[in-house]
Amino acid sequence: MADIYQNVRIPTSNDSVYKDECLYSFDSPLSENGLFICMSTFHGVGKDHVARHCHLNPGKNIFLHISRRRIPVPVDPNVEPTRVTKMAIGVEGGFDANGPKRFTFEERYAIYIHPNVIIPYPDQASTLPEHVKQSADAIIAAESAFLKEERALMNTTWNGEIRQESKHAQTLEQLNNDRKIPPNGWKCEQCDLKDNLWLNLTDGAILCGRKFFDGTGGNNHAVDHYYKTRYPLAVKLGTITNKGADVYSYDEDDMVEDPNLAIHLSHWGINMMKMEKTDRSMADLEIEINQKYGEASMIEEANSKLQPLYGAGYTGMKNLGNSCYMNSAMQVLFTIKDFQEMYYKNCEFYFDHAKDPVHDFNAQTAKLAFGLLSGHYSRQIPSDEYFPFQPSSIVRPQMFRSLIGHGHPEFGTKQQQDAAEFLEYFLEQVHKHCLNDPTPDASLDPSTCFQFQLEERLYCPKTTQVRYLTRDDIMFRMNIPLDTAKNMHEVLHYNKTKADMEKQGLRTNELPVVRPIVPLTQAIARWAEPEIVEDFRINRERPKATIRKTQRFLTFPDYFLIQLKKYTYNDDWTPRKIDVSMDVPDEIDLSSLRATGLLPGETPMPDDHEKATLLTREQINENLLEQLVSMGFSIEGCKKALVNTGNNSIEAAMNWVFEHQLDPDFDTPYHVSNRSSTPTADEESLGILMSMGVSRSHAIHALTETNNNVEAAIDWALSNPENASTLHSLIEALPKPSLFQHSTQKNSHFRDGSAKYHLVAFISHIGNNTSCGHYVAHIHKDGRWAIFNDETVAMSEHPPKDLAYLYLYKRTSS
Repeated sequence: MADIYQNVRIPTSNDSVYKDECLYSFDSPLSENGLFICMSTFHGVGKDHVARHCHLNPGKNIFLHISRRRIPVPVDPNVEPTRVTKMAIGVEGGFDANGPKRFTFEERYAIYIHPNVIIPYPDQASTLPEHVKQSADAIIAAESAFLKEERALMNTTWNGEIRQESKHAQTLEQLNNDRKIPPNGWKCEQCDLKDNLWLNLTDGAILCGRKFFDGTGGNNHAVDHYYKTRYPLAVKLGTITNKGADVYSYDEDDMVEDPNLAIHLSHWGINMMKMEKTDRSMADLEIEINQKYGEASMIEEANSKLQPLYGAGYTGMKNLGNSCYMNSAMQVLFTIKDFQEMYYKNCEFYFDHAKDPVHDFNAQTAKLAFGLLSGHYSRQIPSDEYFPFQPSSIVRPQMFRSLIGHGHPEFGTKQQQDAAEFLEYFLEQVHKHCLNDPTPDASLDPSTCFQFQLEERLYCPKTTQVRYLTRDDIMFRMNIPLDTAKNMHEVLHYNKTKADMEKQGLRTNELPVVRPIVPLTQAIARWAEPEIVEDFRINRERPKATIRKTQRFLTFPDYFLIQLKKYTYNDDWTPRKIDVSMDVPDEIDLSSLRATGLLPGETPMPDDHEKATLLTREQINENLLEQLVSMGFSIEGCKKALVNTGNNSIEAAMNWVFEHQLDPDFDTPYHVSNRSSTPTADEESLGILMSMGVSRSHAIHALTETNNNVEAAIDWALSNPENASTLHSLIEALPKPSLFQHSTQKNSHFRDGSAKYHLVAFISHIGNNTSCGHYVAHIHKDGRWAIFNDETVAMSEHPPKDLAYLYLYKRTSS
């Protein structure tokens, strides 16, 4: 009998114990049948997957069964809930990570030997070998794999008040301008606001703070002052106590610690040891805003009485901490037939072929598909019935998030991200794994339902010659033409009224918002208009010319995904959201935008794609080369510096020289053939550019242009905004010479068909920029609109189509 236990191991600190959730489903110890933890691999599986685990892992059929049951906790009506006083989770005064305790939990254990032996534990522990008992005890005591991961990300608690010492704290300059700050009676020096005021510690200026995403706050005068003066540190007046104050570093773009705050304040006549807190701290304001919008679920239907929906396809997703961008995107994707067939209908195939299910992309995507589409985890729980186990109405996509974010500088964090960038990244992963991994059908690749080809027509008025190019994409990105608003008169009146009120120091929070109403069809029409491109070089033998570029669709995808470019920057580089109401039709017809290709009578531009490709990437900028050589560097090294940094920045080239001048091949002759292949942008570099507001596609373009030099890529991206990139740079970024041919080349693997579409889903965002706020999805299914707001899935009464960020249209059947 002892031989059957030979594969049982005792977990060590290096082992990951998956005792929170099944690898293939969302069963947990709280499920009706509990969870089975393999005592050899420490993988947890639900009852329906025990046999699969044993088949895939011969000889590893001993499990610790964990069953957790809920016991109600009586609620004392005379005890008030604890008030939140700190913007933190899991610390005193902060949010309770588990919420109010309505239940306690009792765990029961048993040793299960598949297929039919159950030994209650520890009741019958005496019948077990010693190492089996040690294994069971170690599994019970072990920190779960999920908790280990959480500790790695946030050390189990997130504390909004932990601040790093400012790099300016020890060297801060303070001007001697004889200014002294009175102990009260403060107001902004530019707009007369009397709250949310910040004292600049360098020159003593008192100015109002930034606007919050809900419209409250200041008028951005303090940050404007920083961009004019570059004086980095400011303290919030009214928060100063003898224990410290709110100090913000504009240079470091974060709340910081100033250990010399008492000295810095005394320069302006402030004795912080005698100050009392009179204004709300930044944490107070964050708590108020988060609670306000959390109670309303941060959606436009907050005041509606939403009727919950249950069953297959109506399963909520647990918010794992700023994961709403992922939740909304995946809910939308799994309403598409291609993704349902790939991952839900074939989930058994992917489960059976996963050698390491935890880290298998297809297996974890199939697991999420099963969780959302099977209906097993979307059951209505009667309020008047008590269940000792926990009937689930949501799934917790922890394994999926860990896998998709692994190694990614943005999606691997707990920070809010751009839903559009996540969609693009996820579809890239789908396409990659369809090419490289076993699939039940080699033709299956759901990402192709979004793929389309655009034709770009270049016309030179001077020579009347044309060139046709193609480029591939999965998302249709559009600017918002505010000048086409249908209610321009009302918008101008609203803006004037608001400005007048602000000048008088009046609050504008109660003023009804008037948003520009822009028809989506007008945005599409503006995209289709000719664009003037200056300084375009047809080839190196000819001078630069001004050309006209127009774009049309060479193919139309099955699903047409539209991204509105709502997020931009003010003149001072502070992020700004274009507050607009889009007039979005349920049906659109894009037939008039179909590409034609080379027309009879058109004359192609001279074709020299090899020279065109090397025009800016390989041709040395002689002016910059001369400047570098004059500094004493070798001419060959200077050539390499220019080519490797995009050939357009003397500063970036100098930095490259300083970094590489000791390389053994620095002075060897430079040859064009050394860079015959296009470099691949790495994810870390992409993450740095994307964190600065550069889109993923534009970041790839910038890094490609600069040979993955991040600093040079930033310069390039700033010098070549996405909506105004010079066309010859776009040409050179294209990887295939065939794309430079005169005639339009339609790729046969692209789907194509009718250009008529109807709206099936949209994703909305609340917040000032995509790195904060909240995402919500609305999906049209079963003849009605449903709202998917993380855990909440309900019938939508007033779908806010006009305020969305992403729109998904489906091809209308012919």
